Amino acid sequence: MRAVVQRVSQASVTVDGRIAGAIDGPGLLVLVAITHDDTREKAARLAAKLWGLRVLQGEKSCSDLGAPLLVISQFTLYADLGKGRRPAWMNAAPGPVAEPLVDQVTAELRKLGAHVETGVFGASMKVALVNDGPVTIIVDL
Repeated sequence: MRAVVQRVSQASVTVDGRIAGAIDGPGLLVLVAITHDDTREKAARLAAKLWGLRVLQGEKSCSDLGAPLLVISQFTLYADLGKGRRPAWMNAAPGPVAEPLVDQVTAELRKLGAHVETGVFGASMKVALVNDGPVTIIVDL
């Protein structure tokens, strides 16, 4: 499981001209990718890590401030550029495996008390954000 976490002052995701999810920060935009051996347990660990990640102002976490998160699936985080210039996607789990695990991350965050907005799995999405800092962190589990 891989996530790219960005501290934002605002972020939104649009699908077919409609806003699917938006947060007005401070908060976190989280791009999540699933690989073949990921599990529900890893999803729960990622959610706990995101909720407690102390990267907001004053070394606070979303859990400290009740800050929102925008979680968006992004299989391209597992691009393999080992050969040539065209990315290979073999390390990304297929949709039927990945979608429930991305949903699990979101569900676990909500269980912890987080306000979570989401994108639309598998859709062509337009993501807009104001990166605050900038702060961008890669989390691999």
